[in-house]
Amino acid sequence: MSKLLLTKPLDTLLQEAQETGEHSLRRALGPINLLTLGIGAVIGAGIFVITGQAAAQFAGPAILLSFILAGIACAFAGLCYAEFASMIPIAGSAYTYSYATLGELVAWIIGWDLILEYAFGAATVAVGWSGHFRAFLKDIGMALPAMPHSDLVVFGKAVHLNYDYVGFLVITAITAILVIGIKESANFTTAIVILKVAVVCMFIAMGAGFLMRHHGQPNYWHPFIPPNTGVRGQFGWSGILRGAGVVFFAYIGFDAVSTAAQEAKNPKRDMPFGILGSLIICTLLYILVSGILTRLVPYSQLNVPDPVVVGIRVTGQQWATFLVELGAIAGLATVMLVMLLGQSRVFYSMSRDGLLWPWASKIHPRFRTPYISSIVVGLFVAILAMLVPLSVLDEMTSVGTLLAFVLVSAGVLVMRRSHPHLNRPFRTPWVPVVPILAILFSTLLIIGLSPMTQLRLVVWLVIGLAIYFSYGRKHSKVQKLQLATPQPKPEPTMAD
Repeated sequence: MSKLLLTKPLDTLLQEAQETGEHSLRRALGPINLLTLGIGAVIGAGIFVITGQAAAQFAGPAILLSFILAGIACAFAGLCYAEFASMIPIAGSAYTYSYATLGELVAWIIGWDLILEYAFGAATVAVGWSGHFRAFLKDIGMALPAMPHSDLVVFGKAVHLNYDYVGFLVITAITAILVIGIKESANFTTAIVILKVAVVCMFIAMGAGFLMRHHGQPNYWHPFIPPNTGVRGQFGWSGILRGAGVVFFAYIGFDAVSTAAQEAKNPKRDMPFGILGSLIICTLLYILVSGILTRLVPYSQLNVPDPVVVGIRVTGQQWATFLVELGAIAGLATVMLVMLLGQSRVFYSMSRDGLLWPWASKIHPRFRTPYISSIVVGLFVAILAMLVPLSVLDEMTSVGTLLAFVLVSAGVLVMRRSHPHLNRPFRTPWVPVVPILAILFSTLLIIGLSPMTQLRLVVWLVIGLAIYFSYGRKHSKVQKLQLATPQPKPEPTMAD
């Protein structure tokens, strides 16, 4: 059992963080790159897709409160992430932090769990992107052919499958961008982030302006909290909690910044700026958009792939509708890019530790990116986007993210006790209060998700543990290092 809880020495982690050369990742990201990387991941499917669906199905206009609740949970977790990212500036995010604090088995669990966050998250966004792209082409008279579909019977239940070939193709294209290079990916993200933040601000300004000119009408905030239907999670206060768990998906981008720590020029200074800055900006935008959207449109009409487009149409400005559609298409592309980047970097770190196969950490000699890992992850995500329904993908992404937050926050508590004098360029304030609150809020949101999502999480973790015990444990470099290190002989006793 003790071998399963071995931690990776901090000296080894810090040494890896300083590596340079053709077999290491290229340090090319400055503070603005990191900030836009976070915003690029956060402003996407959450605001352009999930907001409307969560309002229509779970919370009604009170989705505003769901965003505030999810934002509070993220704020606590973000402070914990910022401390680790400045202290251990290495690729791998929560996986690496858990390896240094909670042991190898927990690190494996969180690394496997991060696949839910990044891979399933990218697939979720690909489905949303496909919906927006189709709507945009239809509006300009270039409608795409209908998606192929089929019906299957699984465990006695009929399952309708749509084969979303558009989602498959967009993931393939973004994977190619990631293989070419981190700097090119970051520059692409920065340019698109400027566009989509401008579009979001335009929606806020036009929606608020329309309401002011019409004396606050229409007003679909009555009732602000629709009465519960008798089913847990369908409106009422339980619906607000369920909505918070679902829209939590919207916030996962800020922790993706930490996966790029090994590619930051000055990670100790810039990582907290990128993580916390993107979180603050995006939380404010989410609250404003969700409030205006549910005021302009009855929440029951928002269960569509492009709810923000529905909202802007109320203002009667066709040109603005065109810009929102364009901004959504461009914006969702950057979310996919950041999530795929995060997933391939987690694989890279796990492979370097011997817990995954060696191909996952191979670096391209010219582009200096983990190209095989990026290609394999991209193919897996493209298949998910083509086959798995959006409602399944977004909740799986949220539950994976929340579990990661719980373990990172617990890691801060452990590190403060085990390494109290370690240099921390950024310190989480009010420890242990902030980490404990992060754990409690994240756990509360996990409980608020559907029982089927919780069951899928358990099944996913069981599959991951099977891989760990059949491969990872046998090839772990940390365990091999312990076996190779001479163990101190026990002191002689009086009996000897």
